[in-house]
Amino acid sequence: MATGPFVELASGLLEAMGQRLDAVRPVPEGLTIRTGDGFLYAFLEDPSNVSLETVGRLAGGEELPVHLVVLTPARLPLAISAEVLRRGGTVVESGRFHELVRQLGLETYLGEEPRAPPARARRLLPSAQQLDQVMGRARTWLDWGVPALALRFYRQAAATKPEYVPAKIGIGRSLLGLGLIEEAARSFQEVLLSRPDDVDARLGLAATYGAQSRPKDEIDVYRTLLAEDQARLEVRAHLVAALVDLGDWAGARVEIEALLDRTPEDAQLRFLLGVAKTKLGLAAEGEREREEARRLGLPFEREAILCQHLGLPSPAPRTDAGPAPPVPTGRKAAARARARAPARTRRPAAPAARRRSLPTRRSPPRKGK
Repeated sequence: MATGPFVELASGLLEAMGQRLDAVRPVPEGLTIRTGDGFLYAFLEDPSNVSLETVGRLAGGEELPVHLVVLTPARLPLAISAEVLRRGGTVVESGRFHELVRQLGLETYLGEEPRAPPARARRLLPSAQQLDQVMGRARTWLDWGVPALALRFYRQAAATKPEYVPAKIGIGRSLLGLGLIEEAARSFQEVLLSRPDDVDARLGLAATYGAQSRPKDEIDVYRTLLAEDQARLEVRAHLVAALVDLGDWAGARVEIEALLDRTPEDAQLRFLLGVAKTKLGLAAEGEREREEARRLGLPFEREAILCQHLGLPSPAPRTDAGPAPPVPTGRKAAARARARAPARTRRPAAPAARRRSLPTRRSPPRKGK
């Protein structure tokens, strides 16, 4: 059973995240809470006491909750983490668990001195300051590729201020990162009912089209947005990714060149232009563009990852480069890629997940585990 201090810490975390403490259930390895939206949060004190059987029991055998989130102060054995990820869950362990504790002002449970309170903006009311803090936590976890926790904080922000659109957009993005596409679409559509011109909501809805294998609908949204404002470079970047996934290299080339007009020394865009020209039968021009990308500083490892992502042969090793790192695959790799995508245009799930690693995603927020 979990020790008293760990139970107090877990209870404090749950309370700070806006969860009902009366829903907590002790388990031999710690305690769990199942939320009304289908998430199961499992706080496990000592990873050495966690087994594959533990994960199976928490996940309910083959009857999985919508999402399992395992939180532990130490590092889980690799086989255990892999099993959680295989079941579509999220792991918050070691340093990230400690950072969550610190974010919520519970560092005394870690034997640390409390952090100095941040400087308060005089113009903000206490309620606005609290909302700003919760939104900051949500953005941080989405940036770190943990949409399950980001979703929890975005929903906490929405409960604090129901009409706050950035929180609703964040909920949609987090759901995209978790692969909950229909729920994400409903979140973006809710925003569009009251604000039909909201760009972030329109981009989010376009992302759900891509996740549902509706690339033409997705591309139509991007082209409409560009027709309204040609200066939206992040929209053009996502249009490039969608065109590449669709195999429309002629259209992709046009958009890549438009981006390069604004950022001519972008090495990854230059590489992508080389691929487009090669796909269009201009092999010599394509190779020159790829050489220019290397001259502009494209690392060998990044080139190798891009080649694998695009289904191209691995590049010949450079004299100053080691072997390319393995490219993660599978559902969780896709979730991580989605979560790393720029916050303004996150696009989820199977076909769209590959697009996250294209070099054109540059809009900030802010990709699960």
